[in-house]
Amino acid sequence: MKSIAQTFPVVNSHNEWDLLKEVIVGRIEGASVPESEPCLDVDLPPQYQDFFNKYAGKPFPEELVQAAAKELEEFCYILQAEGVKVKRPDAIDFSQPYKTPDFEASGLYAAMPRDILIVIGNEIIEAPMAWRSRFFEYRAYRSLMKDYLKQDAKWTTAPKPLMSNELYDFEFAAKSPEEREALVQQGRYVTTEFEPCFDAADIVRFGRDIFVQRSHVTNEMGITWLRNHLGEEYRVHTVKFKDFNPMHIDASLVPLKPGVALINPMRPPYNPEFFKKAGWDLVETALPTTPDYWKLPIASKWVSMNLLMLDTERVIVERQEEPTQKLLQDLGFKVIPVDFRHVYTFGGSFHCTTCDVQRDSKLEEYGFSELAHFIDVK
Repeated sequence: MKSIAQTFPVVNSHNEWDLLKEVIVGRIEGASVPESEPCLDVDLPPQYQDFFNKYAGKPFPEELVQAAAKELEEFCYILQAEGVKVKRPDAIDFSQPYKTPDFEASGLYAAMPRDILIVIGNEIIEAPMAWRSRFFEYRAYRSLMKDYLKQDAKWTTAPKPLMSNELYDFEFAAKSPEEREALVQQGRYVTTEFEPCFDAADIVRFGRDIFVQRSHVTNEMGITWLRNHLGEEYRVHTVKFKDFNPMHIDASLVPLKPGVALINPMRPPYNPEFFKKAGWDLVETALPTTPDYWKLPIASKWVSMNLLMLDTERVIVERQEEPTQKLLQDLGFKVIPVDFRHVYTFGGSFHCTTCDVQRDSKLEEYGFSELAHFIDVK
C-alpha cells in the first residue's frame, strides 16, 4: 500500500510561486567558453571579444569556476535549510569538441537548467535549444531524467533541431548592433523558422496561462510546437517586450505571487494592459547594482531581477542587490540574501540556475480566462 506522500507526483509545478519542495540546481564544473556561433554573436558585448578570442573552445578560467561553484554550493545549503530537496546534474567536460552532419562545435555547461528544462504540470520537458554549443547539454541531466521516469514522471523531449545553417540568419548576425535592433523591431531575429526551437527560459507560467517570447533562441515554430503539445488545457500566449536583443524572459517578467509581477523598467511589455485587465500589478524592479568592472560576458546586469520564489512569502535575492531587496520587503516579502555575483559571470542568477521540479501546486486560473482570445500579447 502506497503512503500518502507517494501519491503526489514527483514532478509537479504549475507556476513560479507555490511552495517549492524539490529543485534541480545547475553545476559550473566543466564549463567551457563557447566558440563563435550566430546566437552567441548577437548577444556578445563588444568589450568581451578579446575574452572569447582567447578562451573559445577552452574551459572557463579556473578562478572564475571555483568562485561560482562555491556560491552555488552555498545556495544549495540554503535551499536545503529552507526545506527544499536539491538535485544536481552530472559533471561533464564541455570543452570536448563534437561534430554532427550539420556543424562542429564544443560545449558550454550545465549551469542553467532553466534554459533546457521546464516543468508544466506533471510533465518535465527538454527544450530544443538553438545554441550549437548546447546541443549535447541534455547529457548532464539524463541520470536525473531517468530517475524521475522510474518514479512515474512524464518526461518529454521536444524535437531535437538539426542546427544546420538554415536555422540561422547569418546576414543578421553580421550586422551592427544598431542594424540588428532595427530588424528586431520589424520582427526579424537571428533564428529562422526552418525548424522548431525554444529555450525553456523564454517561458513563464501563470497556471493555465503560459507566456512565451519570440527571441533569438525561440522561434514561432517552437511556440507552435509547445501550444500544440500542451493542448486545450493551457493557453499559450506570445508576449513582446521593448527589448531589441531578446533572449530569455526571466529578466523582463517575473511573477512573485498571484496578482503581482516584476517587470524590467528598461524593457516593459508592449501591452501591459493585458496583465492589468487580468488583475495583475506590474511593479518596476529596482536598478541593478553590479559594477561596470564585473565580468558579464554572457549576461546583463538585469539578472538582478532573476529571483527564485520559495513560496508566496519567501524570495531569494542576490546579497548585494540591496535596492531590489528593499523593494521586495516593501511589497511584504521575506528576503533571503545569498551571494551569487560570481555566478552572474556565467550568464544567470537564481531562476536561471534552477528548475523547480516539485511545488505544492495545482492547476488554477489567475485572472486571464476572460481574456483568453488575446493569444498575442503585443
